[in-house]
Amino acid sequence: MLETALIAAVLVLVLDVLWGVLTRWSGSLVVWLADRDVTAWSFLPRGQNELTEEIARFLLVWVAMLGSAVAFGEKAHLGVDYFVGKFHPSAQKFMSIVGQIVVLIFAVTIFIVGGGRIALDNMEQIAPALGKYGVKMGHVYLALPIAGVFIILFTVEQLLETLLTTPAQQALDSLQKGGA
Repeated sequence: MLETALIAAVLVLVLDVLWGVLTRWSGSLVVWLADRDVTAWSFLPRGQNELTEEIARFLLVWVAMLGSAVAFGEKAHLGVDYFVGKFHPSAQKFMSIVGQIVVLIFAVTIFIVGGGRIALDNMEQIAPALGKYGVKMGHVYLALPIAGVFIILFTVEQLLETLLTTPAQQALDSLQKGGA
């Protein structure tokens, strides 16, 4: 479900940026034609729509935050797995648990508490272009605590997986990763 929402957000982001580029280009063309007294294309927009840039910026925040949560859930993150894999197999489980606890603390303090505070503090601030549609800057910053919730859920899942894995299963998984 999260991956589907992320794909949809990226699609809307690409279409929005494409629309912004086309309207900027057509605006230049309309102005150029108007300078030459050609009015046949005057129905085209005369510049980039003010909404496209703001929508793109807001979607980029959401795509980055949700994308990081998806990457974390699929264990596609770099830091934690890379360093844990450098230890002796007997220490890998312990270091994996420590790493996951650090991620939990970080996600709670930075994403949930800090992101929630930023979102709440900015719920009164109206978005410059999208404000007339009821969008507040706090809605943009809600991406932080929402991504934090997903990161916490994925971390708890990975922590339980690590705690319930037997040493024999861990050795088998390590061999399979090395052979792949």
